Amino acid sequence: MFRCPLRIGFIYTGWMELLKHLKKTYVLLFITALFLCLVLTLKMPSTYKSNPKPSGPPSACSMRISEQTITPLNNTKHLLVSAYMDQRVKDFDIRIIGIFRRDSIQPLHCFFCCAGYLSETTPATILQHPDNFGFPFVTTDVMCQIPQNCSATHVTLLTTPDKQSPSNHPWLPIRNKDTVGQKEENMQFDFTICISNLFGDYNNVLQFAQTLEMYKLLGVNRVVIYNTSCGPELDRLLQSYSDEGFVEMVPWPIDKHLNPSRGWLHSEHGGDVHYFGQLTTLNECIYRSMERSRYVLLNDIDEILMPYQHKDLMSLMNTLRNQHPNTGVFLIENHTYPKKLFNQSKSGPLPQWNGVPGFDIMVHIYREEPNRNIYHPHKLIVQPRAVQQTSVHDVLKMSGAKFKVPPDVCRIIHSPISTPTNPPLDQLHVDTRLWDFKDKLLPNVIKVLQRAELLRSETQN
Repeated sequence: MFRCPLRIGFIYTGWMELLKHLKKTYVLLFITALFLCLVLTLKMPSTYKSNPKPSGPPSACSMRISEQTITPLNNTKHLLVSAYMDQRVKDFDIRIIGIFRRDSIQPLHCFFCCAGYLSETTPATILQHPDNFGFPFVTTDVMCQIPQNCSATHVTLLTTPDKQSPSNHPWLPIRNKDTVGQKEENMQFDFTICISNLFGDYNNVLQFAQTLEMYKLLGVNRVVIYNTSCGPELDRLLQSYSDEGFVEMVPWPIDKHLNPSRGWLHSEHGGDVHYFGQLTTLNECIYRSMERSRYVLLNDIDEILMPYQHKDLMSLMNTLRNQHPNTGVFLIENHTYPKKLFNQSKSGPLPQWNGVPGFDIMVHIYREEPNRNIYHPHKLIVQPRAVQQTSVHDVLKMSGAKFKVPPDVCRIIHSPISTPTNPPLDQLHVDTRLWDFKDKLLPNVIKVLQRAELLRSETQN
């Protein structure tokens, strides 16, 4: 009867020995784990131990990078617009586009940010454009050479060769770094239109919509518009186009810096600068488009560069390039279409655009023959990399040749709000080329006006 207590005692003794053994094992495991953690911690890279401080000093040119399209230059009466890599001129790397006061030009020095550190200064070469039309301010190129071993990202200009505090300088980002060696067929766009400038609360919505939709049908991919001011309805339309990526709006607050003229000649119109800085914006747009567009059209919104023997602009340019392979600038003759209503009994694409500001270019079918015995203006189709400086009606500096396109091949359909002359109908020529596109053009215009909520309900059916 004593066998059961003995067995219980034996079992109890065995469990105690087992627990002692397990305690030793757990202690050994714990010590081993602690040792391994210590070793791993000592070998762990510093980036995992804490958030490291950035290596090296912060960028020296990051204090005041200009995000404006017009930037006053310190200690001068000049304005800076943009900076571009341009190695087409010997001994220079950078072209800064600006608006300089002609009677106050002094020596300047180029100052670079080289991927985080400041360079030595290099002397600047100042090139005034020859077309100033008598105005005090003129479009100006400042040419700079990048110092050796400098990977330049930003540039500014100094009035003395001594470097000053970088916080006082407006740094301009350097664009077009990939232009050299880029192939034409790899461009993002085939055609870009440069339109300058919108001012005076311009609000011709209907003509704007018709013209932009016409250019879409002709193969234009991007329209760049420099905007000082426009009317509320046009602003809504342009915002709609901007949202879809067809229009690129560039703010152009020239009136905040100068007294811009509304005319082209200083002796007649006064002011500081020609047509709200039109010459500057045309040049800036060429460089803005240089590494992304095969062709650039320089014209106004009331002008359509219309091919007459081709279905679109690319077909036209393929023919012209094959016939004139060394040509970089094509001049298109201007033809004015006065605002004369044709007989309403004639059949024609005339929907009622109720409530839409502006006028209908589809009624402009009477073409005025230009007087070629006097100066007759042209507008331009250019290969941007062939152009260094441009004016409104001709290129000032370029490589390659120019070609005046015959008007039966391509001409400008110019539909201005008003014309200086009012010739009788028997001196005008009927031209309904725009009507060839009416089946696609008119529905597209209605669609874009509806999208911008600018068309009254009774015209939407």
